[in-house]
Amino acid sequence: MATERVLVPVERSVTLRRTVGYATESARAAEGSVEIHFVAAVTDDERTPGGRESVEAAQSLLDRVRAWADEDLGEGSVTVETAVVGADRYLFGPRDYADCLAEYARENDIDRVLIDPEYRPGASAPMLRPIEHRLAERGIEFKEAPVEPKTRRGRLVTAGGASRFFTLFAVAFGFYLVLGDPTYWFDLATGAVAGLIVAVTLDHVTFSSPPSIRRTPVRVARFLVYVPYLLFEIVKANVAVSLVILRPSMPIQPQMTRVRSAVRDGLPLTTLANSITLTPGTLTVRANDRNLLVHTLITDAREDLFDGGLERAVRFVFYGRNAAGIASPEERGDTEILGGEES
Repeated sequence: MATERVLVPVERSVTLRRTVGYATESARAAEGSVEIHFVAAVTDDERTPGGRESVEAAQSLLDRVRAWADEDLGEGSVTVETAVVGADRYLFGPRDYADCLAEYARENDIDRVLIDPEYRPGASAPMLRPIEHRLAERGIEFKEAPVEPKTRRGRLVTAGGASRFFTLFAVAFGFYLVLGDPTYWFDLATGAVAGLIVAVTLDHVTFSSPPSIRRTPVRVARFLVYVPYLLFEIVKANVAVSLVILRPSMPIQPQMTRVRSAVRDGLPLTTLANSITLTPGTLTVRANDRNLLVHTLITDAREDLFDGGLERAVRFVFYGRNAAGIASPEERGDTEILGGEES
């Protein structure tokens, strides 16, 4: 009898342990031999510091999953395989994750896919439905694990809440003092009150993860280096746009472009999108799942965007020097002109 192969994508979730248990229980109840492939998809290219950390975290998770599976299975005809996928590329959204899993399924002759109902790697919203659609397009059989999370009491203070709270307070208080007079007692008092209000009301909707005490000072120092570079790019773009406008023929070439950025979503993507908008000649229309929809006014602005100077600088701020050395969007093939005049 042929061996049945089952693919189980894994990511940290409240239902992961139960999904593993369901997969092993189903395998033991099946007739004949079964091979379970637990696969963790990582978001970043492993050549970057963030990518290496993602691979290590994924491997650590797979080690835990294997231990769970071995505990459930004991001796029998069920084989467990683990693998990290996506480390050689950037996965930008649900479609990319689904394609990566489908590619693994095809290469390993997977018969069906069992999906954790809370599976959402690199996303802030459930992505089961896009994966279902993509797997269906590839003709791959899939099933959602019939498991439910344990009922938990909500906690007023979550893990990392203190660091988020005080970081947000410090940012709001500091910004208030920049606009006011830091030597005037009234501004100090009202700034503290304003910072407290901002921290209390926005604590749970700002940082996607708690700020790191170890990394934050380093990133702040890199950001201080980034600001002069950004100002230089703004001045350079101002000059380029002014020269085009002052020419009698005014050879502008407005175009809508799409760029897949090699930065994570959240604060890094927001920083890049805002930096592009601050640079004259380019305007970020939409930023979603690392996809930037950017309107460019002149050819030089579009070429600078595709060359990825700002993207490299943002990667330096958030991921370090090594991350700044990867290929530009144009070299990666992550650029597209959607409409407008052709150059």
